[in-house]
Amino acid sequence: MQQRDIFPRSLQYLVAIAECGSYTRAAEALHVSQPTLSQQIKQLEETLQSPLLDRSGRSVQLTNAGEIYLRHARRAWGELDGGARAIHDVQNLSRGTLRLGWTPITDYLTCSLLENFNGLYPGININTLELPQDSIEASVSESRIDIGIVFSKPLAITTRPSELGTDVLFVEKLCVAVGRNHPRAKQQERMSAQNLGQESLALLNTDFALRSHVDDYCYLHNIEPRIAIESNSLSAIISLIKHRPLATILPRSIVRQQRLHIINLSPEMQHKEITLIYRKDGYKSPATIAFSKLAQLWSKDELQNITKTQ
Repeated sequence: MQQRDIFPRSLQYLVAIAECGSYTRAAEALHVSQPTLSQQIKQLEETLQSPLLDRSGRSVQLTNAGEIYLRHARRAWGELDGGARAIHDVQNLSRGTLRLGWTPITDYLTCSLLENFNGLYPGININTLELPQDSIEASVSESRIDIGIVFSKPLAITTRPSELGTDVLFVEKLCVAVGRNHPRAKQQERMSAQNLGQESLALLNTDFALRSHVDDYCYLHNIEPRIAIESNSLSAIISLIKHRPLATILPRSIVRQQRLHIINLSPEMQHKEITLIYRKDGYKSPATIAFSKLAQLWSKDELQNITKTQ
């Protein structure tokens, strides 16, 4: 669609007459009859209750009112043209915004996904918010964010609002992580649930899904965990683990990234899913659609890396 097609016809005609200086030449340029052109201008002048053109001379001139109106009309035309170009920019992903919610865990696990997306679509502004999982689900439901990435229990036993759709990107195993200075830094055998209960732990606080997974495991196995430090910062916990004789529970991928020592549990904690959350219905921006598609491709590569190291 040409921009002229969405601009009011009477204003198109007024602009053409002002530029051509005559009804005849304007009609030829617009490929319309002169009576049609005259009728449109007459109707516009009647609507505005003011003459816009001075027809008394050899050439048609704008009146003072016509000059003022045409100046505003050109400005409006420019705004419409800018809007059309902005839509084009959004559609071809040269511009736009993606509002993404994630947890401290998915921040670490999917940061490379954001790097890939930014590399492919540098014009898209990515606005990330680190939130508890429940807040992410509510924010997606209420369209305050476009998409969320959460670290959750298998979908079959997870209750979510019905308007949310989900795509599982990959599954992660949870394990005990310790630093090189920890007494168990060279342990290869599995750690029992009872031995976990004897460790001094640094854990995320109770706002976060990972903590609820740890608490569920301890409750199931009748363990009273010895929690030395609680934090809402995963970076702080990792730093503590590296420098203090503390243990924590993390996905294996993060433990490998941070070069911490992995100790598997016996029995294992239930595996967790890294899941994309979005609204099933309603408008989805091109940036949201592109991110979802890229996430699926990225997760296949990530799954291969996880499988190789497990």
